[in-house]
Amino acid sequence: MPQALAIEHLRFRYPGAQRDVLAIDHLTLAPGEQALLTGTSGRGKSTLLYLIAGLIEPDAGRVLVHDQDIHALRGHKRDEFRGRAIGMIFQTFNLLQGFTAAENVMLAMMFSPLPRAEHRPRAHDLLRHLGVDRPDAPPEELSIGQQQRVAVARAVACKPDLVLADEPTASLDPDNALGAMELIQNACRESGAALLCVSHDPAMADRFDRRASLDELSTQAAGEAH
Repeated sequence: MPQALAIEHLRFRYPGAQRDVLAIDHLTLAPGEQALLTGTSGRGKSTLLYLIAGLIEPDAGRVLVHDQDIHALRGHKRDEFRGRAIGMIFQTFNLLQGFTAAENVMLAMMFSPLPRAEHRPRAHDLLRHLGVDRPDAPPEELSIGQQQRVAVARAVACKPDLVLADEPTASLDPDNALGAMELIQNACRESGAALLCVSHDPAMADRFDRRASLDELSTQAAGEAH
């Protein structure tokens, strides 16, 4: 069975930088597996997720999602693949204003094979299951916790192979952060998606059997290079 994620000799540096901000030789995630990557602010956690999603280009290496090298795809083919295979939960949720909660979820299904007539019923079912009782309300009328639930529904709407979560509890107080992380992990399990979460919150560590730091991965890459 293909890995949900396989990174091979990935290198990235910002223009004008003297060294790589990311250097990861090997990182894999099995189907349905959940892993936490930690690192201090500015260490490149978000950059790594953008590389995996094909939103920015690496200087070297490959990123395979379900055996597809995402950077080998161009234009709309990459967009379509990302829409089908990858769900994303952003720190600030990135919900679209002017659309309802359900419509935000439906937009994620544009690239799915699900018939269009089933998009709205699926969006409403997902939102109800995740505890959003006002699917026709715009995001700005929902609480922060409810907005995050909409973001989770959007991420798993297409039953992706991989969900990427970027500091998903940063907008929440500590009492709600653990409950939100449980919501995300359960939603991924139910949809069959692997989960790669990046965070600098030490409280997240106990929720994941597999944990690594970006510093450890970069040190391994540097050691292998020498």
